[in-house]
Amino acid sequence: MSSIETEVVTVDPEAADAGVIERAADLIRAGDLVAFPTETVYGLGANALLPEAVAAIFEAKGRPSFNPLIVHVADVDEAKKIVAVWPPEAEILARAFWPGPLSIVLPRRSVVPDAVTGGRSTVAVRVPANPVALALLRASGVPVAAPSANRSEQLSPTTASHVLAGLSGLIPFILDGGPTAAGIESTVIAITGAEVRLLRPGPISRDEIGVLIGQTVHLPDGKPQDVHSEFASPGQMLRHYAPRAKLSISHHPEAEVEKLLSFGERVGRLSYAKHANADLHGLTVITMPHEPNNYAAALYARLHELDSLGVTRIVVDAPPTDERWLAIWDRLTRAST
Repeated sequence: MSSIETEVVTVDPEAADAGVIERAADLIRAGDLVAFPTETVYGLGANALLPEAVAAIFEAKGRPSFNPLIVHVADVDEAKKIVAVWPPEAEILARAFWPGPLSIVLPRRSVVPDAVTGGRSTVAVRVPANPVALALLRASGVPVAAPSANRSEQLSPTTASHVLAGLSGLIPFILDGGPTAAGIESTVIAITGAEVRLLRPGPISRDEIGVLIGQTVHLPDGKPQDVHSEFASPGQMLRHYAPRAKLSISHHPEAEVEKLLSFGERVGRLSYAKHANADLHGLTVITMPHEPNNYAAALYARLHELDSLGVTRIVVDAPPTDERWLAIWDRLTRAST
C-alpha cells in the first residue's frame, strides 16, 4: 500500500466544527477512510455499503478478511435498515444502552456487503455515544464500518496520537476528539432466536443485559471462539490488543520482575501497589486503579506508555477474578498470547 499524507484535525467533542465534520463525512461517502473517536476506542471508519471502501480498512490494518467488522449507525432507525430482524430483546437493549458501548449481532439485510461480515449472514451494529462519532454518522448519512484504528493484533488506540503512530501514511484523515472514555472495546452480544450470547465482554456486563431482558446471557464455553463461526465477533483472534513488549499476567509479580531484571530486561509493571519494586533499576511501575471500569479506561493508554518508554517486558499484576473483571481478563489474556 503506497504512503499517503495523513491529516490530523482537532475537534471539540462538545462543539465540533461543522465544516470539519462535513469534510470527514465527504471522505466517508466517497469511499475513503477516516479515524474518529468513539466512547470506547478510536475507530477506523469507511462507508459500510461500499465493498471497496471496506476492503481498504482491511488493507490499512493488515486485518484478516474473515474477521468481521462492527457497523456504526446514528440511531435505531438506521440500525433497522441494515438488519433483517429486530427482536424485542434488541429493542429493550437499544433503548437502555444506545448510544453506548453495546454491539448487537443480528441477521443482516442484503445491502450489507460480504466484506463487512466475512461472508456471514449476520452483522454487528451499534450506536456510539461519542458526540464526534455521532456527528460524523449523521453528516455522512451512511452506516460506517469501523474496527479499532490500529494495525491488526496491536494495542487499540485511545488517543489520536496512538492512531497516528500506527496508521500514519496509510489513512488520509484523523478526527482528534481527545482521549476516549471507556478505554476498551464494546460489549458484543448475539441474539439468535430465543438465546442471547455474549461474544465479547466489554463495558456493559452480561448481568446488566440479563436483568433487562429477563433471561440468562450465555457465556462462551471456555474455548477460544472459532473466528470462522457464523456468529463470530470482532476481537476473537487468539493474539489481540497486544503491546510491542511481551506481556505476562503474574500472580507473583515481585519475583517475576526481579527475575526478568536479572536477565537484563527493561521491565514495565502494571501494579496495584504504589511502591512495588519501584527502586529497582531498569523498572517502570505504573499503579493501576482498583475499580474495573477505571482500570479499563486506563489500560491501553498505560500499555502504550510503556511501549513508548522502550520496555522489553511488561508484567501485569493478576486482576481479581470476579465477573466485573471479565473484559479486563479477556484483553490481557489475548495480549499475553
